[in-house]
Amino acid sequence: METVGIAIIAVGVALMVFAIATRRRTRAATAAITSGEATRIADISVDRPRPAVSAFHVVGHEAQVTFDVPLAGDGPDDLMKELLVNEALEVTREKRHHLPIDQVTQVVAFAGREEISEVGRVDLPAPGMLPPPLTGAAVLDLSAVDIDPLQEQFEGRTDATPQTASKSAGEGELRPVGEELRLPRAVDVGLRAQGIDPGQMTAGELVRGTLSVFGYAISQEDDNQYRANRAGTSTLIYEVPHTAGGYQEVSETAIRDFTMRFLASKADRGILVSDKYGPFEVYERERNDSRVRFVTRERLQNFLDGLALS
Repeated sequence: METVGIAIIAVGVALMVFAIATRRRTRAATAAITSGEATRIADISVDRPRPAVSAFHVVGHEAQVTFDVPLAGDGPDDLMKELLVNEALEVTREKRHHLPIDQVTQVVAFAGREEISEVGRVDLPAPGMLPPPLTGAAVLDLSAVDIDPLQEQFEGRTDATPQTASKSAGEGELRPVGEELRLPRAVDVGLRAQGIDPGQMTAGELVRGTLSVFGYAISQEDDNQYRANRAGTSTLIYEVPHTAGGYQEVSETAIRDFTMRFLASKADRGILVSDKYGPFEVYERERNDSRVRFVTRERLQNFLDGLALS
């Protein structure tokens, strides 16, 4: 109970940091408009995870931006609304050279998949004008945290004591991992903003999406192999997916394949992530090589809690 309490506090702090950042953007925009420093819409270059845009239309005086973002069943909360409205402003900024939008006085954000809903809207100070962008505040991004969130995952905190799976591994179906996890709100919003549905995601999507929120640059190297880079440290991510009707435990073959890939990659660290359960062999592997971790089904919650606590 104490660990859960600390994790909740840590996530609360992360949310507060983001809320402060977005509100600073709003105050800066207001000040710029008041002082006459608002600039004409122009292109910007932003290197960060961003919500995917499924449609952009200019209708009358509105620039309507639709995001391919899965919304929660009870609709978007205030944090998601502010995130997407801010991002809609940046998308509108980037469309300046492609569409005649000098008449635009209002930017409207929409989101959803099966059903598209309006998320929020914002008035511009004058047709075709936007306040200056505030780097990093338009999307949930904890990259400013000056510690490596993965570091303590490789210093013995995570699963130092062997765990047993909640049920014996065999052949058959496994529920989506999101149905078995307590997702911090910051993680839930960050995943949805990247187009990942927490209710249907794989373990690999969870890990990659969460690391993206914490400022890791994720690149794909082949079908199941990725690399996460942050502050000069490289982490290989190897995913072992579960197929319907397949065995529910990571095989020895997959573990050997991961080991060989990691050694060949020259990465600083390596993570095997899977929707499947992990065999007890993984504990011996971790004891023999402190640079590798196995984030299997029964270890996902500890992995998330470790990132929040760091």
